[in-house]
Amino acid sequence: MKKPLSPGEALNKAAAYCTLCERCISEVSAKLTAWGVPFTEQQKIIARLIEEKFIDEARYCRAFVNDKLRFNRWGRIKIIAALRDKRLPQEHISEAIENIDDDNYIEILKEVIAIKRKELKDKEDFATRQKLIRHAASRGFEPAIIMRFINISDDEMDF
Repeated sequence: MKKPLSPGEALNKAAAYCTLCERCISEVSAKLTAWGVPFTEQQKIIARLIEEKFIDEARYCRAFVNDKLRFNRWGRIKIIAALRDKRLPQEHISEAIENIDDDNYIEILKEVIAIKRKELKDKEDFATRQKLIRHAASRGFEPAIIMRFINISDDEMDF
C-alpha cells in the first residue's frame, strides 16, 4: 500500500493534474479522494487551486461545450446533462450554452444526419426518418431542430 500524500504533495499533484487540461471541482475532488486525501484537506487544496486559477468552472464549461460540440458532435441537451452530472453551477452552464453559434450548431446537426443517412442506405421512408430522428436525439439535439432538417434531402443540405 502506498503511503498517504502530504498536503503539499497533494496540492502539487492536483495542480499538475489541472494543468493538463481544464478541470472542474468534482473531477479534482474525485482524484483527491482516489489519492486518499482527507475531505478537510481536499477543501483547502481545492480552495487554493481556485484562488490560483488552476480551477475556473466558468472557463471549464466554455471549454467543455466547445470540445463536445466540435469533436463529439453532441447537441445542447446531451452537453447540458453532462455538465449537470459534474455538479457545475447552472449559471455557468447557461452562459456556456448561450455562446454556441447557431449556424455552426445547425451545420453540425446536418452533418450528423447526412452521415447517418448514408450509413443506412435505405430508401427514404418512415422507418428511415425514425432512425435518423432517434440518432440525432441520442446525440442530444433538440426535437424541434431535428424535425426541421430530417426531411431535407442530401442535395438541399448545402455542405
